[in-house]
Amino acid sequence: MPATPTLTRKLNLWTTISIVAGSVIGSSIFMKPAIMAGQLGSPLLLLFVWIFAGVISMMGAAIIAEVGAMMPVTGGQYVFFQKMYGNFFAYIYGWACFAVINTAGVASIAFIFSQYAEYFFTLPRFSLVVEHSWQLTLPFMGQLYPLENFGVKTLTIFIVLALTWINSRSVKAGGAVQLFFSIIKVAALLLMIGLIFFSGKGSTQHFIQNSTHTELKSWGVLAGIVAALSGAFAAYDGWNNIGFVAGEINNPKKNIPRGLFIGLGLCILLYVLTSQAYLYILPVDAMAKSTLVATDALQPVLGKTGVGFIALLVMISAFGATNGNVLACCRVTFAMAKDGVFFKQIGNVHPKHKTPSNALWLHGVWSCLFVLTGSFDMLTDLFVFITWIFYGFLAAGIFILRKKMPDAERPYKAWGYPVAPAIFIIFTAFYFGLTLYTDIDNYLAGKTHFINSVFGLVLTAMGIPFYFYFKWKHGKTSGPTDSP
Repeated sequence: MPATPTLTRKLNLWTTISIVAGSVIGSSIFMKPAIMAGQLGSPLLLLFVWIFAGVISMMGAAIIAEVGAMMPVTGGQYVFFQKMYGNFFAYIYGWACFAVINTAGVASIAFIFSQYAEYFFTLPRFSLVVEHSWQLTLPFMGQLYPLENFGVKTLTIFIVLALTWINSRSVKAGGAVQLFFSIIKVAALLLMIGLIFFSGKGSTQHFIQNSTHTELKSWGVLAGIVAALSGAFAAYDGWNNIGFVAGEINNPKKNIPRGLFIGLGLCILLYVLTSQAYLYILPVDAMAKSTLVATDALQPVLGKTGVGFIALLVMISAFGATNGNVLACCRVTFAMAKDGVFFKQIGNVHPKHKTPSNALWLHGVWSCLFVLTGSFDMLTDLFVFITWIFYGFLAAGIFILRKKMPDAERPYKAWGYPVAPAIFIIFTAFYFGLTLYTDIDNYLAGKTHFINSVFGLVLTAMGIPFYFYFKWKHGKTSGPTDSP
């Protein structure tokens, strides 16, 4: 009888670094700095927020590094949560990954690729009347319009399905695509930074010159920092993807921590340098008014050529980030199926390609449904909100594992324990409460037509009855138990 095919460790250190960096660096660095400049009114505060958000993200990465090196298995946080809180909580996380976090994340990043493709060619769309002729109303949450911007959505679906096909054919091919596009976009960012700084067309005074329109009072500064941090954290998100493919990384006890810290450290450096490059050309007030800050910063240096360069750079970044998420994220659903708490076929490994192809295609199709129902802003808010809830539980779980498994081998120990994880937990709790309040308040005030955070919570809760269905179906001998 032939052996059951299994996933193999084919991802080396460079691919591991590229998964981290490639998943993190998307489109936010080309859009968020302008919004953050308006929220802060100070170039020094802008620098502080990028560094502070990077440090907090490093705290989260340190937790993933400790647990991932300790348990280098495919499934990442799903497996970690099993050890921390038991199978029910792990299942809820895994379901949230499938229903919201990973699929909406892929859809939102791929959206950016298609939107910037319109710089080079116009994508068709329906008239406003046709776009609003099909409306999906979700009680207490708002309205969705699947036919809006249909050309962009069609190209986005094509990108998602194409990358799903590549990654279903070969882990090495998916990793090679990730490495290639990560190198390209890092090199392009460095080129942009160099062109701006060596142009001599800016001023170092912009680095310390505050806004002339914003009064920097204590409460206003705090509110601005909190708002700007939300954008920075969205830009840094994706470092946790490495845990999903931990079972396919060679020498995982060393390469997981190295890949995390080198990859995320590279992102922090690039984000700080890019933001400062923008400031070198644009004073903070001009930066705050910019609709596409990277283009405006390059305009004095390259003229109209700069606009096309930025559009291409954003597309490269979005494509690489989409591939990184397609490659890594379905591994959670794959692990759930292996544990008997998801459809059995999703846990199958392709006999020829040695990939979790069924899980990849399931995620691909669900991501396409998100593309049809959402927009970039909606999808980003949706998945970031749910993601940070579980980041907080992950940080709390490291205290549980230190107590439950004190003698387990830990090739790497999270720095700053217990203070750093505690700070991380406090921040995530604050972020959850503030975001939920703001979303509901904006909807009631008529500023938005959909409550993204509530929608995410509802999709997550919908997985609860499925847990008991799978538990009943597989029985106590093969199904999960509720003990940690």
